[in-house]
Amino acid sequence: MDTLYDAVVVGGGPAGLTAAIYLARARYRVLLLEKDRIGGQITITAEVVNYPGIERASGEEITAVMHKQAENFGVEFLTADVTGFDMAQPVRTVRTTAGDFKTFGVILAPGAQPRSVGFAGEEKYKGRGVAYCATCDGEFFTGLDVFVVGGGLAAADEAVFLTTYARHVTILVRRDTFSAPRSMVEKLEANPKITIRYQTVLEEVAGDTVLRSARIKNTADGSITEYAPPAGETFGVFVFAGYVPGTAFLKGVVDLDEQGHILTDENLKTNLDGVYAAGDVRRKTLRQMVTAAADGAIAATELEHYVAEMREQTGLVPQAVTFDGSRTPGGDGAGDGGATAGEGATGEAGGHFTAEMRAQLGAVFAKMENPLELRLSLDDRPVSAELKSYVAELVAMSDKLTYTESGEPEAYAPSVAIYRNGRAVGTAFHGVPGGHEFNSFVIGLYNAAGPGQALDDATRARIAAIDEPVDVKVFVSLSCTMCPTTVMAAQQIASLNEYVTAEVYDLNHFPALRQQYSVMSVPCLVVNDKEVHFGKMPVGEVLDVLGR
Repeated sequence: MDTLYDAVVVGGGPAGLTAAIYLARARYRVLLLEKDRIGGQITITAEVVNYPGIERASGEEITAVMHKQAENFGVEFLTADVTGFDMAQPVRTVRTTAGDFKTFGVILAPGAQPRSVGFAGEEKYKGRGVAYCATCDGEFFTGLDVFVVGGGLAAADEAVFLTTYARHVTILVRRDTFSAPRSMVEKLEANPKITIRYQTVLEEVAGDTVLRSARIKNTADGSITEYAPPAGETFGVFVFAGYVPGTAFLKGVVDLDEQGHILTDENLKTNLDGVYAAGDVRRKTLRQMVTAAADGAIAATELEHYVAEMREQTGLVPQAVTFDGSRTPGGDGAGDGGATAGEGATGEAGGHFTAEMRAQLGAVFAKMENPLELRLSLDDRPVSAELKSYVAELVAMSDKLTYTESGEPEAYAPSVAIYRNGRAVGTAFHGVPGGHEFNSFVIGLYNAAGPGQALDDATRARIAAIDEPVDVKVFVSLSCTMCPTTVMAAQQIASLNEYVTAEVYDLNHFPALRQQYSVMSVPCLVVNDKEVHFGKMPVGEVLDVLGR
C-alpha cells in the first residue's frame, strides 16, 4: 500500500519533529502532518537562550534545522488538517483534508494555541491593537506604548523584543512575582524602556477602529488606573498568558483531562496501544522546547517496539523511502515550503536565491504541469526594481515560467500576477515575495500550474460550490510566521475557482491600506472589502469565512 506508514506524526513542532527524526533514523517510514507551519509556536520566539548546545538563536532557526534533519532521514511532510481517525488495530487510518493514510502507530503532537485572558474588549480588538505574536505584529506599534499581559518566561522574552519597536513597554503581572528566571527579571528591571507592575490586571480596553483607552486594576489595593495614549495615537496589548492544547479534534479518540491535555503514562503512551503523545498537549509540569524534544524522543523510541511487532504480526512492511537530498519539503510539493527556504532576503553572490533554495525550486518546477506567465506592474520605487530582478532570476530557472511587464502601473504597484493559458489565475503578490512569503509564493505557483497541493473530495466540493465573485485580500508582513498558512489557503482556493481572487499585500509597502482597514495585526484577510478577519487559517477555515 503506497499510503501505508509505520508511523504518522500529527504536529510539526519540536516534539513532532524530534519524534519523526528518531523514527526515520530507525528506518521506519514516517509521515508528518502539520496544518499550519512547520516549527510550531516556538517559531514566533525571537530569541531562545536556554536550549542546550545552542547559545542563542531564534525559535525559527532551531526548528528549521530540525526540519532539515528530518528531511535528510526521509521523513515525508504534508500540510493538511486531520479530520478523524479509525483506531482499529492493527492498521489504523488517519483521515485528513489531503486524503486518508494507513499506519501502524500514531504520535500526537499538535501543540497549543495562545490563551485569551478574557478582559473586556479582547475579542473585539483582536487584530486592531490586541495581539499574541510580537514577531508578527511588533512593527505595527513602532513609537507607541505597549502593554504586555503575562508573568512567565514568554511574556518576559517578548517584552524585551517589543522594546525594539515600542516607545515604552509596561508588563502587567497578575501575581506578586515573575515566574521567570531571576536573571531574566533583572534584565527587565534594568531596561529603561520597561516597567513591571505586579498584582495588576487589565480589566478593559476600548476605542473606535483601534485602541484608545485601557482600564488597569491593582488587585492588592483595588485601585484603578485609566490609560489613554497621547491625542491621535493608539497603543498595543500583547497577551502572553499561556496556551490552550490543540486537542479539540481528539475528543473521544484518546483520554483527555478537564483542560484538554492528553493523558499518558510515563512512557508517553495514551490509553490506546500504539498511540503516543508528545509536547505541550500532554499533562505535565514544564512546557519548554527542551521538554518537547525529549517527549518526542521518548514517544518515538517506545513506538518503535510496537511498530516492529505490527510488522511481524501482519507481514506488512511499508514501502521503503529513499532520499537523495533534493526532495522538496512536502514530498509532493504539498508542504508549506520549509522554513529554511525563505529565511534570507537575498542569496549568494548578490542574487535572491541560495543554492539550496535553487535546488528546492528546481524540484518544484519540474513537477508543474502547465506553463505560467508572471505579469509585473511596476512603478518608479526601488521596490519595483527589486521585484523585477527577483522575478527575472526566478523565471531563468524554468522553461515553464515567463514574465512580461504591463504599461501603466496599477494602484498598488509593484505586483506580480499569475496567468495560465493567457488567463489570470486570480492570485497576485504586491511587493516582493521574500522572507516567509517566499515559500507561499512558490506553492502558489505550484497550485496554479498543477497538480497542486492535495485536497480531499469534500474540500474540493466546497471550493467548487462558490458560484459568485469573491474578492479576497490578504495583508501580511514578511516577518510574520503565521501569514503563509492563510496566504496559501486563500490562493489555493483562487487557483481552483475562477470566481475567487486572492491578492497578497506586504503592508510595509502599502501603509494606506493598513490605515484604510485599521490593520494592527497580520495575517489579515479582507473579503469583498467588507469583512475583516485576523489570524492564520488553513483552507477549511478560509472557506468558513467565505461562507462555504
